[in-house]
Amino acid sequence: MSDTQEQPLGQTRWRRFALMMGISAAVTTGLVVLTGQGVIAASFSVSGMPFVVTADELQGTGFEQYAVLDQMEPGSPNEGDTGGQLILIVSAVDNAKLTNLCQSINLGGTNLRLTAGSAEHPVTATKLIVDSDLISGDASFTSIDIGQDASTLTRVPGATGGIGIFGQQAETVSIKHLRQNNYATTAATFNLPNLRMGFGDGC
Repeated sequence: MSDTQEQPLGQTRWRRFALMMGISAAVTTGLVVLTGQGVIAASFSVSGMPFVVTADELQGTGFEQYAVLDQMEPGSPNEGDTGGQLILIVSAVDNAKLTNLCQSINLGGTNLRLTAGSAEHPVTATKLIVDSDLISGDASFTSIDIGQDASTLTRVPGATGGIGIFGQQAETVSIKHLRQNNYATTAATFNLPNLRMGFGDGC
């Protein structure tokens, strides 16, 4: 199915979405790479600690989404009643720009907070791949294909899901007032102008 009209994203609970689609593949991705270059980071076990990411706006060319099952290390104190597995949605962007990026992780009593970028000097990333269980914002897409088999997605070279998994892709994506609850992030390159890290309130 193809549709060049803008599509609203709103707020989606990806855990419920992924369960409905019958996830069968096990894929692990993650890690924030601040200024690395080269290929996407190798798969690894996620910590199971979620972190919040917000941005005034994300703009991207080449966009894909599909569901995955991420794994924690056996015996992780963060597994709770999950059995060490997290059903998540992958959002992949080939080339991304983010305005006023904020990332925070709750450490119990305080937050480790990172901020970077502005309208004049946005954060930029290539092959940006994020694993989330909640995404909200005001989104629009161009040339979007919904319901495509995740193993056949082509908008982000090297990023595909399992055979038979629900997927969607678009030529471009724009999300204003972006908010994500993430468990992992990878990027081939990630450039953060005006980077600031410290402890304080969350995003």
